[in-house]
Amino acid sequence: MMNITPVVKQLLIINVIFYIGSQLIGDQAYKMFALYYFENPDFRFWQPLTHMFMHAPMPNLSHILFNMFGLYSFGSALEHYWGGKKFLFFYISCGLGAAVVQSLANLYFFHGALNGLAESGFPKSEVFSFLNDGILNNRTQELVKMANFQNLGSSYFSTAVGASGAIYGIIVAFAFMFPNAELALMFIPVPVKAKYFVPVLVGLDLFSGVTGFSIFGDGNVAHFAHVGGALFGFIMMWFWKKNQFNNTRFN
Repeated sequence: MMNITPVVKQLLIINVIFYIGSQLIGDQAYKMFALYYFENPDFRFWQPLTHMFMHAPMPNLSHILFNMFGLYSFGSALEHYWGGKKFLFFYISCGLGAAVVQSLANLYFFHGALNGLAESGFPKSEVFSFLNDGILNNRTQELVKMANFQNLGSSYFSTAVGASGAIYGIIVAFAFMFPNAELALMFIPVPVKAKYFVPVLVGLDLFSGVTGFSIFGDGNVAHFAHVGGALFGFIMMWFWKKNQFNNTRFN
């Protein structure tokens, strides 16, 4: 087993510090550092960066444990070959890419639902007023019963937390560099080569994001963030390989 590398170690420490701090502070920490939809008043410009160091609150320990295990398992191998600066650049870029794709998905679903409500006779300004002020009257009671509003609210109020997008990026990079490496995973009884496992994993997330049906039974997953991290990771790896930069260390 490869020894933990310096940047991966520092990222693990930062994630643990954020996790402990967010449990001590509570909801206010999530309100400040989780990723909100950008038309929500609680959105802050730093959230695309900070959300990747936040994780689901207690008692859900599996979220941070799986992500940190993935960071250690795949990240150390990449940092060993790339060097710390290049690995950190790649990791942060994939995390930001995950935020971009998740936000674009929310934009698509939000405005699709908003247009549907407008066609049903609810002006967009009235919908935004209810979303931001929460004033409930006879007319808005009718509004909240509509399926379009439920779809709209899930995009407007949902938050994204976790390093998963960045982790998906480094998993894609690992498969790019070591396609025949066999991955022994606890929920698959036989080792699977990275070049087969990773496309299936990303494909399942894309399917779940589009259909709303989660293969793993948890509907509270930012599937498009996973896809976004994987997509940005693939684009960067393709670009680096094309420009013969794949083996160049920044440091």
